[in-house]
Amino acid sequence: MYSQSRVIIENITPLINNGEYPVKSVVNETVPVTADIFADGHDIIAASVRYKHAKENKWKEVRMQPNVNDSWSAAFTVSKQGVYKYKIEAWVDHGLNWQHGITRKLEDGQTVTSELLEGALYLESIMKDAAATETTFLKDCVASFRHPGAYPKAVEMAISHKLHQLLTKYPAKGILSESDEYSTYVDRLKARFSTWYEFFPRSASQEEGRHGTFKDCEQLLPRVANMGFDTLYFPPIHPIGEVNRKGKNNTTKANNDDVGSTWGIGSEKGGHKDIHPELGSLADFKALVKLAEKHGMEIAMDFALQAAPDHPWVKEHPEWFKWRPDGTVQYAENPPKKYQDILPIYFESKDWKNLWKEMLETALYWVETCGIKVFRVDNPHTKPFYFWGWLIGEVKKKHPDVLFLSEAFTRPKVMHQLAKQGFTQSYTYFTWRNTKQELIEYMEELTKTDQRYFFRPNFWPNTPDINPWSLQGGNEAIHLQRYFLAATLSSNTGIYGPVFEQMVSDALPGKEEYLDSEKFQLRHWDWKKENKLTTLISKINKIRKEQTSLQQTNNIKFLAVENDQLLAYYKYSDDRENETIMIVNLDPYYGQKGWIQLPMSDLGIHEGQQVNVTDQITGSSYIWDKEWNFVELHPALPFHLFKIKK
Repeated sequence: MYSQSRVIIENITPLINNGEYPVKSVVNETVPVTADIFADGHDIIAASVRYKHAKENKWKEVRMQPNVNDSWSAAFTVSKQGVYKYKIEAWVDHGLNWQHGITRKLEDGQTVTSELLEGALYLESIMKDAAATETTFLKDCVASFRHPGAYPKAVEMAISHKLHQLLTKYPAKGILSESDEYSTYVDRLKARFSTWYEFFPRSASQEEGRHGTFKDCEQLLPRVANMGFDTLYFPPIHPIGEVNRKGKNNTTKANNDDVGSTWGIGSEKGGHKDIHPELGSLADFKALVKLAEKHGMEIAMDFALQAAPDHPWVKEHPEWFKWRPDGTVQYAENPPKKYQDILPIYFESKDWKNLWKEMLETALYWVETCGIKVFRVDNPHTKPFYFWGWLIGEVKKKHPDVLFLSEAFTRPKVMHQLAKQGFTQSYTYFTWRNTKQELIEYMEELTKTDQRYFFRPNFWPNTPDINPWSLQGGNEAIHLQRYFLAATLSSNTGIYGPVFEQMVSDALPGKEEYLDSEKFQLRHWDWKKENKLTTLISKINKIRKEQTSLQQTNNIKFLAVENDQLLAYYKYSDDRENETIMIVNLDPYYGQKGWIQLPMSDLGIHEGQQVNVTDQITGSSYIWDKEWNFVELHPALPFHLFKIKK
């Protein structure tokens, strides 16, 4: 397509799939925009980013600034939830070209009478937009430019900084070049900063052997809140299938007293819109949600789109499942694993529109009936991507506060596509990143590539599905180290407890799975137990809430330290008012020491300038006045979390 436009706009960032999907942001966050912008010849060009909330009519504008090699940048702030639109405008700025040209001619000693007359025309064209005080000055300029006897004054006014400011403020835009419109989706702050705790409500009982209830969970809310968690996530709370029910440790034969997998959803007692009767009533659950809010927490529900063989859907909508030639229904498989107690939803069903509608109504039921605003979605990568884009979009149209965490430990591009389709947060590979090199490479991938604009990581050291090798038989130091890393590398983090803080890590031989897993049986826990882990997890979570530099993931810089067992990194708030340095001993058995290089330029300091660093864990303070500073960490307390004061 051809036009008279002279300015080229290309290589715009951030763009997700060339603008197909929105960039992610949160309320009051700044969205950086860069582009390559240039024109033919030597004329002065200018550019701006125009932006507005999708529900607003008037565009706001922020001018872009040139950098190097025809790169331009700007940033705009999003102040409320929902979709923002943005685009780039660029133009040859005839007013600034005029002032630049007249300045150069005057420097060469030329007379500029004709040029002054030309300038008067520019100034008259912008008077309609100028404020009253500005108009007075502009009229004075025009009169002087046209009065032969006012030549010295006119020249002085023509090249003045004041006039330059007005020409910039009210640009004489020639033929505009415009980019396409792009979008950013703005969530509430919890999308970027959250601290999750997971436990099974059925194991909440204080009495061994008795099935836990929501009333039992109420008694545990103070414990979870006091540890500093703001999101309490429950595995599925629905009726559990009885047909093909799994026994303890995932055995295919269940005894009469086996409770089955919570993810085997549905029986004659109900399905996805019902509650397991032994947990309590709907009223009990609603009361728990409200009480959690009083403790500063939200309840996150599991949204698992699958069914037990005796789920009501199987009889009412057999077309939503895949039936084999022998008349049996296809259960879930991931060879060699078999899930006889779970039937996958058949999304290629001819009745897919009604199927999709029921899935949406299920999510909305819990949002509108109980006030649920957070869902952890089980295995979303086994359902169509575009289904999730539709469902999440429909939910957020009515309820923009609702957040979705994607539980998909699968191939990177699949995980990325789910994030692009609208998942607010995503589980990650952090669980398997242990060495210094692995951690740095993974964090650089998450924060220095375009993933930073659409893939919000949530770091979990463990889950009910994953008992990682690093924790199996792991000592106290490895548990401390892993939580500290998760909580300070990522602004979204979580643990499956109480097995984590009580260091229960017995595994099925040769597998990253828990022995006597709660997925298949009741467990009895000492919920009053306190130890070093509970104390330090609580401390770390408190610090996360106090130090704004820890409330986002992308603002990280790794620091040089010549010891492969020491990992050091620097974080900062957007306004640089809060800066922290974290140092971690990755060796759970031996002390490690080394010299840490301060990020002098980032801190805005020079060699010899004193910096006060205070360890937020211990309260100890140190004065560093050199670029390289010595640290030593032992497994008993394998990390520093320094707040910097200059």
